[in-house]
Amino acid sequence: MNKIRVTKSFNFETAHALYGYDGKCRNIHGHSYKLYVTVLGTPIQDADNPKFGMVIDFGDIKRIVRAEVVDKFDHSILLNVNSPHKDLGEKLLADGHKVIFTEYQPSCENMLIDMVKSLRPKLDSSLKLQAVRLHETETSYAEWLAEDNK
Repeated sequence: MNKIRVTKSFNFETAHALYGYDGKCRNIHGHSYKLYVTVLGTPIQDADNPKFGMVIDFGDIKRIVRAEVVDKFDHSILLNVNSPHKDLGEKLLADGHKVIFTEYQPSCENMLIDMVKSLRPKLDSSLKLQAVRLHETETSYAEWLAEDNK
């Protein structure tokens, strides 16, 4: 059976600060992220299945990624809980801001690993998360590929 890759893209806004970084990104700043999620599978062959001919319904990818990534990260501030930024984050939380404390440095790369960990268990067992690409800017992105992570 032919394997097919299906990709859906998403946009969200998130701020972060990289504690200990030796450049401007040590300051709180934001990005307009663009996320591409690619799933690998075979088209459904059961003519009685409403998803006949699809690997996965784009709407199903949208539902999963929105719940696990977009709704979580959109318009939030990511701060490393093990840094002095924790105090600032707690003040922001108390003032009603959306803050996510991470156990990791909230770099594009580490955010991507976090997203992959959230998405993989939500996919049907007949599907494989093949690739996830996170653009931090128009010209800069990190990419996770299943083939590199066996």
